[in-house]
Amino acid sequence: MSKYMQLTDGTVILTDNPEIWTEAKPMSAKAGKEAYREQAREKLRKLLPVGGTAFTILRHVSGSGMSRRISVLVPLDGGILDVSGYVATVLDYRRHDRDGGIIVGGCGMDMGFHLVYCLSRSLYPDGFKVDGVGRNGDTSGRDTDGGYALKHRWV
Repeated sequence: MSKYMQLTDGTVILTDNPEIWTEAKPMSAKAGKEAYREQAREKLRKLLPVGGTAFTILRHVSGSGMSRRISVLVPLDGGILDVSGYVATVLDYRRHDRDGGIIVGGCGMDMGFHLVYCLSRSLYPDGFKVDGVGRNGDTSGRDTDGGYALKHRWV
């Protein structure tokens, strides 16, 4: 059974073998999950600052068309990094065992955009600063809908 453990440097891990982490402090499931999620948010904020682009890859569509598996990638130092694990942790979505894609239910809209929009709202819940006029003619210098802080592109 997986357990959350906090290492001496403050890093939170999820492990199936807590006995090998002798220097780590065990955490309750609730506190561990929230700390693990916040840690993933911080990593994603560094990789995806306001105005950054999240690229999505469609891995699979179910036969019924009611769910998809989507991976999320970000550019990093001339390469790309698959951040699907962090995204799934932040949004509390499941990942597929075989391809690691995030399992997203629903249909009838662009589910890659939906995934990135939800991620963006989670990373920037209080909105973000804009230069000049924001969406809908807002001149306050802030966009209060953090869902539009990130850009989305399909690969």
